[in-house]
Amino acid sequence: MGQREKSSNNHSSRKRGMGRKDQKGGRGFDRDSNKRNQSGDAANVKAVSKKQSEFEHQNQFVRKEIDPETSKYFSEIANLFDSNGVDLEERAVICGNALEETRGREYEIATDYIISHVLETLLEGCELDQLCSFLRNSASVFPAIAMDRSGSHVAESALKSLATHLENPDAYSVIEEALHSICKGIVDKPLEMICNCYGSQVLRTLLCLCKGASLDSPELRGAKSSKALAKRLNLKMPHLDENNIQFSHQGFPDVFSYLLSGILNCSRKDMKYLQVDQYSSLVIQTALRLMVKEDNELLEIIPLVLCCNSANREEEGVHIETDVAKDILELMKDNSFSHLVEVILEVAPESLYNELFHKVFKNSIYDLSLDQRANFVIQALISNAKDQDQMGLIWEELAPRFKDLLEQGKSGVVAFLLSASQRLQSHEHKCLEALADALCSKNESRISLSPRLLFLDNYFYSQDKSSWEWAPGAKMHLMGCLILQIIFKFSSELIQPYITSLTSMKPEYTIETTKDLGGAQVIEAFLASNAATKQKRRLIIKLRGHFGELSLHTSGSFTVEKCFDACNVALREVIATELLEVKADLSKTKQGPYLLRKLDIDGYAYRPDQWKSRQEAKQSTYNEFCSAFGSNKSNFPKNTFVSDAAEDASQEIEVENTRNESDHPPTSGVKRQREELAKDKNVSSAGEKGTKQKKSKTNEATDKPATKKKPFLSGEMIGKNRHSNKLRI
Repeated sequence: MGQREKSSNNHSSRKRGMGRKDQKGGRGFDRDSNKRNQSGDAANVKAVSKKQSEFEHQNQFVRKEIDPETSKYFSEIANLFDSNGVDLEERAVICGNALEETRGREYEIATDYIISHVLETLLEGCELDQLCSFLRNSASVFPAIAMDRSGSHVAESALKSLATHLENPDAYSVIEEALHSICKGIVDKPLEMICNCYGSQVLRTLLCLCKGASLDSPELRGAKSSKALAKRLNLKMPHLDENNIQFSHQGFPDVFSYLLSGILNCSRKDMKYLQVDQYSSLVIQTALRLMVKEDNELLEIIPLVLCCNSANREEEGVHIETDVAKDILELMKDNSFSHLVEVILEVAPESLYNELFHKVFKNSIYDLSLDQRANFVIQALISNAKDQDQMGLIWEELAPRFKDLLEQGKSGVVAFLLSASQRLQSHEHKCLEALADALCSKNESRISLSPRLLFLDNYFYSQDKSSWEWAPGAKMHLMGCLILQIIFKFSSELIQPYITSLTSMKPEYTIETTKDLGGAQVIEAFLASNAATKQKRRLIIKLRGHFGELSLHTSGSFTVEKCFDACNVALREVIATELLEVKADLSKTKQGPYLLRKLDIDGYAYRPDQWKSRQEAKQSTYNEFCSAFGSNKSNFPKNTFVSDAAEDASQEIEVENTRNESDHPPTSGVKRQREELAKDKNVSSAGEKGTKQKKSKTNEATDKPATKKKPFLSGEMIGKNRHSNKLRI
């Protein structure tokens, strides 16, 4: 009973939570201060309610009561299974016999609040033949079962149980026959099921099963995963798969096509309703995501969904008429339809995307960007822009309006425009300059760019922006942090004002930024950028004395690791010393053991000299790698490992100055580093003099220039011993 109540609560919460969450009048990442059009929404809701009540009236089933003997029979089975007194073979026999008892009464038993829970257990434990027999017998009432609060659980359990049998190749034909029987019952009256909150969920599961996709993928349930957002913002890691949907088996393409064509084979009037219905929109979104990269099929289905002619008989391709384009623009402000258009823009073939771009969106991008729902469609439009020409058209409409978009809480549009600019390598400098002008007036210094982005809402909602200061204790703005992460993917020559702004923050502001979840990701993005080494070192030194504290936080531990990777041996020893002081507490955290192992804190504690030698060896290996393959390429960050003696000397001076400012006593490890560094400098200077003398003598004798040093991994190094510490790429 308790589990059933929990499941039913999940259904009700799913019903309430299908749309985006509103936050202070807005939704998603952006907040909109504009109020909804009450009259328009009221009329739309009234029309939808009337249509939905019509479907529900058509779907009324006369449900017979279950006799007490049947209730007692299933109750005894439930008690028997709960006692764990049945082995697997006997359990399968009991499940088969119990399913036979449901013949002719599938609807009544599946929709019973108590017995339906027992039926789920039977469907999960029975043999494949018994499962398929139950589905074939209940095919005519399967839509009614799926649209019931309790029956929907039974329907999904049956489909998930079918998926577990697909590992057996011999079961393919039997399962296909059962699925075809179910789909035949759905196609007879598809609008009833697709517009039902429970039926919509079951129908999406059925589509996934027929297509061979995983039934647990959140992307197919209408949720936007962090991977999907990272991909759209061009923050996605290159090793991740382009397609987030996982296909676990070959699927049943014929059944999928039959079901989908039956769902979409409706009148133009009904399709207009399906566009704006919350639950039918989710079904169509799932179907489109399942068909990604199937261009021929998408070119047939998407025009049907948008109610435009799929093809002109005289001309090839998709053509959107002017009146249809106007209808699409008007519906773009509807919550369900805006979700649907987002998915269409993501999966549409290039020819169809171009048609939508020029016929529907062109010259309307800014107006749609200000709408609390349509602005998400514009984000999808920008993130899927195909070429620099489209980027140029988007830029022309949005360039003069950056400040207006930020003031209206539509920072997501700005973020996606920056991301598309970096991805397409178009209008990069102009976009960055426009953002800087929106954040700072011409008379103001650009030193406050990063703080204002970190507290984007706090800054733009302040009454006196000219006197705005850092907001201590306030949560940093999510989209503002994402914008900074995108900015640090640009070439360092283009983002110097943003780099200077971040590295010039006060030490206490830098520490507070690192403790914030979004702010920590900004610091990590900066350390992973191709900014100059001195600029990164300038920021890392401000965290001195707090590495131990930061490592105890989940997000801060990642930042400490990035700092360790970005600095040279001197600062690495400082970080290791601070982590050693909190080793006991750090080892108890979830991320602590990994961080201690990655930075080899135990090695530093017991053998600091050997630890330092290993770090120097890694540094030397990297330098040899760069000398062989080149370090000036864009895929090699400029900051990693500094081996020059002058850099090490300046490093020591900066660390010492920071200690004096913070009144921290120097650690023994850094003292030892300084003494050894002085010895190394004396030895190296003497060695350099001897080398110069030898070279001059050789040149005088041969009258030829000195030969250049052979690059690392050259042919002459074959067979020679290399350093034991290999570079991990």
